Amino acid sequence: MQCVTQRGQRTGRKRGGGGWKMVGFLLLLLLGLAFVLLFICTGLLKWNELRYRKKGLPPGTMGWPVFGETTEFMKQGPSFMKNRRARYGFLFKSHILGCPTVVCMDPELNSNMLMNEGKGLVPGYPQSMLNIMGKWNIAAVSGSLHKAIRSSMLGLISPTVIRSQHLSKIDENMRYFLCDWNGKLIDIQEKTKEMWLLLALKLIAGIETGTLSEALKSEIYKLLKGTISLPFNFPGTNYHNGLQARKKIITILQSIIKERRREDCCRTRGDMLDSLLGLDVDDEAKLSDEQIVDTIITLVYSGFETVSTTTMMSVKYLHDHPKVLEELREEHFEIRRNKSSEDKIDWNDYKSMKFTRAVICETLRLATVVNGVLRKTTQDIELKGFVVPKGWKIYVYTREMNYDPFMYPEPLSFSPWRWMNKNLESNQFFLAFGGGGRLCPGKELGIAEISMFLHYFVTRYRWEEVGGEKLLKFPRVEAPNGLHIRVSDY
Repeated sequence: MQCVTQRGQRTGRKRGGGGWKMVGFLLLLLLGLAFVLLFICTGLLKWNELRYRKKGLPPGTMGWPVFGETTEFMKQGPSFMKNRRARYGFLFKSHILGCPTVVCMDPELNSNMLMNEGKGLVPGYPQSMLNIMGKWNIAAVSGSLHKAIRSSMLGLISPTVIRSQHLSKIDENMRYFLCDWNGKLIDIQEKTKEMWLLLALKLIAGIETGTLSEALKSEIYKLLKGTISLPFNFPGTNYHNGLQARKKIITILQSIIKERRREDCCRTRGDMLDSLLGLDVDDEAKLSDEQIVDTIITLVYSGFETVSTTTMMSVKYLHDHPKVLEELREEHFEIRRNKSSEDKIDWNDYKSMKFTRAVICETLRLATVVNGVLRKTTQDIELKGFVVPKGWKIYVYTREMNYDPFMYPEPLSFSPWRWMNKNLESNQFFLAFGGGGRLCPGKELGIAEISMFLHYFVTRYRWEEVGGEKLLKFPRVEAPNGLHIRVSDY
């Protein structure tokens, strides 16, 4: 019996020893694989750096092949930029958004590039975005074509046209939109999106609230999401949905255009589409139907991103700064003192809203709705002693200019008074609306719409935030779970 027991113990020790050997072998295998993986990763990173090592380029890192540093850029946002600037200076190279890029954070260079486009620079937006927005959208074209499309857009939304055609419609729309908010819990983020979209559809194509506007709204939301998504064209992805939404929007708009052409030429609706279709064939601003469709999509998209977000953030900042809200209310009640409840806001009333305009500019600055723009080099470009090769992108990163303490004392404070009786809005370093030939043609229309919203909102209601939802500032300003307010009569 004792012999049997001893044999069992020896057998157990042999099995135990074999087990430990197996564990040791697996550990060595894992360590070996980790070493090989580390070697491969290091090699790939080194190869990618060597691949883009050209004489004259600014310092920086290029990250992984194909992906570059896009993941870090999207996750870290402003911190990514600040860290690179601290390490390399105001000009550095990277590989973001699918292409080799030189990031410029130098205020003077940024201003010059935006003011003097055409000298070796053209718009540089990713092809994935252009696939959704259309090849004729104003942000994508350059030269004489850009001039023609910009001219046609200015003919639709210049201050003169706003005064004579649009302001009365904007007033009517805001009155109706804000008429029944008393006692309601409102997601101001969704409401401002809806406000801009319904107003844009009315001004552009005379589309009233109803089945057609709802159908367009659903598709436009998908299109917008597609423009800021990874370009994976597979069913179910935001990018694929955006492309499909574009096709449906084009079908709807083409149907509207055909219907307009069949109508009696003497009948006019007084909207932007009428103006586009009514241009003489010999007019240099005359656009094809395809260009008209892309122009409409551009008008909706650009206003959606800026007007709705700025409106939401102005409501947020006014809530958080009661003294600002008090002065804003005084300005608007002064306008209403000489009017009956039915009287509309006219052009003189709008131009008298000095503090309102200051609130809008300060909101744009502090919220930084626009982080920067992309340009593509058509030839080797020299920037402060460095050379950016032909075919590279330049990211004109303007975000940090909004927090320059020399231009804006106490830059993180919300202080609209800094814009009063000064020329800050026309300062070459205030680039919220772009600059030079790329100055946003819809600037005045956007400010007029936000001003009209604030006029009726602050004179009718008071509000308080509910929930304290988180706000994101990058890559776009948004409240992921909405921004809820409880509204009551003032």
